[in-house]
Amino acid sequence: MTTRPEPLWSGRLEQGLDPQVFDFSVLVERDRRLLPYDLKASMVHVRMLERQGLLAERDALALQEALAELEFAPDGDEDIHAMIERVLVERLGELGKRVHAGRSRNDQTAVATRLWARDAAGQAASAVGALARTLVDRARGDGDLVLPGYTHLQRAQPITLGHHLAAHATALLRDISRFGAAGEAAAVSPLGAGALAGSSLGLDPEFSARELGMTASFENSLDAVSDRDFLLDLCYAATVTMVHLSRMAEELVLWTSQEFAFAELADSVATGSSMMPQKKNPDVAELVRGRAGVAIGRLTGLLALNKGIPLSYNRDLQDTRPQAYEQIDAVCESAEVFALAYATLRFDAETMRAAADDGRTVATDVAERLVVGGSTFRDAHHAVAARVARGERFTSPTVEEAVAARDARGMPATYREQLDRIEDRLAGLVP
Repeated sequence: MTTRPEPLWSGRLEQGLDPQVFDFSVLVERDRRLLPYDLKASMVHVRMLERQGLLAERDALALQEALAELEFAPDGDEDIHAMIERVLVERLGELGKRVHAGRSRNDQTAVATRLWARDAAGQAASAVGALARTLVDRARGDGDLVLPGYTHLQRAQPITLGHHLAAHATALLRDISRFGAAGEAAAVSPLGAGALAGSSLGLDPEFSARELGMTASFENSLDAVSDRDFLLDLCYAATVTMVHLSRMAEELVLWTSQEFAFAELADSVATGSSMMPQKKNPDVAELVRGRAGVAIGRLTGLLALNKGIPLSYNRDLQDTRPQAYEQIDAVCESAEVFALAYATLRFDAETMRAAADDGRTVATDVAERLVVGGSTFRDAHHAVAARVARGERFTSPTVEEAVAARDARGMPATYREQLDRIEDRLAGLVP
């Protein structure tokens, strides 16, 4: 049977840790995605130690070579950091122990998590950007189709499909910007803060920050090891995105129902029923809608986890990472399946136009024509409302004429200009 390695802190406590307590506290498997970031930070730390005269050049080279070859291979280790040091000691003997000089697992965890969060923000932005581009593509192909716009889920005014899809893409642009801000917030290096109060070894945190590609080093060592605001920023950005995707999901459920029949999902993104042969179900949309609720719960849990922690590092912070991993996985997977769903969605032009052309959606346009003729809008509103109440249906203007008349910036007739602006912004936000 393999002997479990002694924890890095075992010198303080004479009695070994109860196996049940050990198993309760470890997070090695779920933290495996931190390994490349921990290794990167460890290599930078080694270069900094050499630069500061704390490691010989030959020793630094040996450590960096071993770190470059190290793979995920837990063997009873307490965490990723302990695994790295164990493997280094197995390969390099006493030299492997020198990698921890001037460093604590507190700043080690913080820097690896920040590096992961920065990349995760970019990955999420890329996935959301791909969905936005899919919406733009569909809007360019089918954007002239007319359908009713809704308020309170009641038919309101005729709009173009391009205008509708551009609205979703515009919201996704804000999501991408939030991920960009979250990535920037994560790009502050805590390396050198140690356990909480730095080190007397003469480290160079600014050098480490530059080598890591971070925008700055920490301002306060206590804050550096206890700050998880950047994870909250990342998870908030993901949650808002999931809320937007959930709205799109609800719309897909409605539009693909027989009651609306505005669109049909491709067979490749729909499911059937094990009992009812006629069913074609929008499971993808329903799953995204459900996962949005879970995402809101994760964000709430993370806020609650952070709210009562005294300075500086506390073990509670360990549980912020799995929540963040799951949040990013959820938003990336949801955006990717929605890009597939929208790319293959079939719109029913005839049904959409018939819904828009019910004789009432142009009532506002009828009232505005009276305003052009000299009436006040309130009088015109009352007059047209009375005609609607009597059951009148309007044939002029047509829905196409009503759409064409709304041609200012950001309105239904100018959706192609909106698409151009969205594409320009996407090019700047997600290269």
